[in-house]
Amino acid sequence: MIISVLVTGANGQLGKCFRDIAAGSSPKIRWTFMSSNEMDITNEAEVANVFNNDSFHFLVNCAAYTAVDKAEEEISKAYQINAEAVKVLAENCKKHQTTFIHISTDFVFDGTKKTPYEITDKVNPLNVYGQSKLKGEEYIRELLDNYYIIRTSWVYSIYGGNFVKTMLKLGDNRKEIGVVNDQIGAPTYAPDLAKFIVDIIAFPDYFGIYHYCNKGKISWYDFAKTIFRITDKTIKIEPVPTESYPTPAKRPKFSLLSTLETEKTFQVSIPNWDESLKKMLVE
Repeated sequence: MIISVLVTGANGQLGKCFRDIAAGSSPKIRWTFMSSNEMDITNEAEVANVFNNDSFHFLVNCAAYTAVDKAEEEISKAYQINAEAVKVLAENCKKHQTTFIHISTDFVFDGTKKTPYEITDKVNPLNVYGQSKLKGEEYIRELLDNYYIIRTSWVYSIYGGNFVKTMLKLGDNRKEIGVVNDQIGAPTYAPDLAKFIVDIIAFPDYFGIYHYCNKGKISWYDFAKTIFRITDKTIKIEPVPTESYPTPAKRPKFSLLSTLETEKTFQVSIPNWDESLKKMLVE
């Protein structure tokens, strides 16, 4: 049996990682990649047309509004992409019996916990981005039985804009930088996340919400220090408290996600964050 998979947001960071996987993946999977130019997920007619003209076993939604600070101004746009468009995708998945795999975020939590967030923990987003992503989750849960919501954190890769690439650029242009040292979480290497999602396709009956990030626990400051150590860049890094680096959107101080349920259910071994960082920097 050939499994048909539609990937939205195909030109984004995670979407491009799926393209890499598809290039060498099993012929038993038929991939369809669509960027926002090919299917605008906020356009109901375009979405319906794609679903009516093809048949998909799985939809992997990598499309999202991810400009966390800008979302505080562009509230309507953030909700349109992260919530209302997700509702449209879910409605089409229901109509066509397609399993929905959706990427969500650690920002659905408020960061007041001291231990890793479990799937069942209370959600309480601090900013518009987190609120819009949570609304998207709620639409999926209301409309569908066959879905996977994957919450992740601090995603980076060789593609797109991300913390690692920003640090490397700063390391080439500055002798000293300040990095927040009191926000704790776990980086996620996008190819690791993409590979996990492909593995999910082999487990068609374990629907629900799951957490996926690389193993370990770190601050942005320590993450930056490790990036410069591995790349042999000499740069002075000053630890900065969140209060000294105000941003339009509030961030959770602690957003580490527990992946124990994910590992147990899907029998996966999740790499440690520093192992995956080395892979990315070599690449």
